[in-house]
Amino acid sequence: MRRIVLSLIICFSTLAASAKVRLPQFFSDGMVLQQQSEINLWGWAEPGKRVSITTSWDKKCHMVTARKDGLFGLKVKTPEAGGPYFIGFKDQDYVQINNVMIGEVWICSGQSNMEMQMKGFKQQPVEGTTEELLRCRDQQLRLFTVKRHASLTPEDDVTGHWDEATSASVRDFSATAYYFGRALRQTLGVPVGLIVTSWGGSACEAWMQAEWLKAFPKVQQHITEDDVKKLQQRCPTALYNGQLHPLIGYTLRGAIWYQGEDNVPRYDYYAPLMAAMVKGWRDEWKQGEFPFYYCQIAPYDYSLIEWSGSQLLREQQMKAETLIPNARMAVLMDAGLEYGIHPRKKRQAGERLAILALSNTYGVQGLPDFAVYSNIEIQGDTIVVAFDRSKEWVYFEHGPKSQNFEIAGADKVFYPAEAWVSRNRVYVRSEKVKNPVAVRYAFHDWAEGDLMHDGLPVSSFRSDDW
Repeated sequence: MRRIVLSLIICFSTLAASAKVRLPQFFSDGMVLQQQSEINLWGWAEPGKRVSITTSWDKKCHMVTARKDGLFGLKVKTPEAGGPYFIGFKDQDYVQINNVMIGEVWICSGQSNMEMQMKGFKQQPVEGTTEELLRCRDQQLRLFTVKRHASLTPEDDVTGHWDEATSASVRDFSATAYYFGRALRQTLGVPVGLIVTSWGGSACEAWMQAEWLKAFPKVQQHITEDDVKKLQQRCPTALYNGQLHPLIGYTLRGAIWYQGEDNVPRYDYYAPLMAAMVKGWRDEWKQGEFPFYYCQIAPYDYSLIEWSGSQLLREQQMKAETLIPNARMAVLMDAGLEYGIHPRKKRQAGERLAILALSNTYGVQGLPDFAVYSNIEIQGDTIVVAFDRSKEWVYFEHGPKSQNFEIAGADKVFYPAEAWVSRNRVYVRSEKVKNPVAVRYAFHDWAEGDLMHDGLPVSSFRSDDW
């Protein structure tokens, strides 16, 4: 121990006098760092000056020189989950980050249904909040919310702070993200850090670099300061610059995403757009194809805001699973709200994202999976629907039959149909369609999904492309 202390004294004594080290706000007391990784640490100091960084988990002193612009950075190795630890930064003055935990780190992004706090919006509650706030205290679940900020150019920092999970901090934190993190904590038994960067009403295009958007000619390409002020969270690139770019490099395990409502009027290219966004994030983070799990938007009567066609956006989100490596979609067909675009069932959203992460990233056995539409077979006047990932067989939530199916013949006119299940197939027929060629399930803005597999809903789907 004496040798360690002596080495740190020597390390600090060799430094030249300079200004105080400045760190991004997410490098602060209470932070969580990704376990068993080479993590990135960075900050700013006087250009050309040497900065020492001490990490208490391995009792090492690291030296780095600030560049001409004052930025310094280096990689350090983290151990297995544990803590609390401290990290010390010294130029002339000494800055120490305390209560640092090592565990699992996830970025949580999207629009209002990711942003929606446990306390809900005005007159729009989250189901189960009161009960959850009574038992949510957890010193090893750490929460960081990025303050809203749209920018024309990339920023280097965000506004926010780390909190341990308490009734006060959870109340003001994303409900979807909280339930996701709580499930990881309970199953993995390690510290979990959640960084939420979201903004209600934000467009997917807002979370992307201009370069990535060049492949989409319908997207506004020439952005001005006036555009950012006017459009804010709907302005292409504005949230990438203001709320995501500063976080890039913060070593993570993966990302969760709940967005799509704002893109309903532009549904036709959402799958490739989302794929381009994820590829861009991964390229910038330089952590390979890190896990990306996302919520399909829940059913809602979009005619209330004079929109329509959200089932086509949901279809694009289902397609995105096939375009994005190491990505999976959590279905919310049974968790919508007909008259509200902000469903109350956020526990289902967060826990279903956690099921995907625990199964696919952490290898936890025994968890259910989302069945997905595969193909149809026509048997006389009946269409037989098959599914993938359906080893436990599909079923209807509220009885032996469903009213959510429609079929059509060659005239492309759809009629309500009778539907029943046998093993892992759904059989669909209608007296009005003697020679059916296509089938649809819950393919409307609003539908109360009832097709299930192993306790999880199946996405709306169609066999046609009309």
